[in-house]
Amino acid sequence: MLSQRQSLLFGILLGGLAVALGAFGAHALKNLLIQNNRVETYELAVRYHFFHALALILISQLMDKFPNNTLKTSATCVATGTLLFSGSLYVMAISNTTKLALITPIGGGFFLIGWGLFFYSVWKK
Repeated sequence: MLSQRQSLLFGILLGGLAVALGAFGAHALKNLLIQNNRVETYELAVRYHFFHALALILISQLMDKFPNNTLKTSATCVATGTLLFSGSLYVMAISNTTKLALITPIGGGFFLIGWGLFFYSVWKK
């Protein structure tokens, strides 16, 4: 489980990485993504990556107000979901393969669990 500090730091790192990967995709990878017909896949990866980086930062800031392990587990699920969901989409977009297609919905499942635990943590208080 991620602590408050770990969640905040990881959220900040994920946010910065989302900006960097978004810019890298829009400039350095643009021709490759067009050639692979994967521009939308890459943009989806960046969008979910960035939104969940912000969610992780928000969750970390609420850990003091709602101190319980459920919120820490929520943060861990959101972080894991980001790595699996967006990470698999990045690889598929760049390599033009579908070999990781089964990993993407697992990441989505972690997102859903993370958001559900986030809701439960706040509701329980």
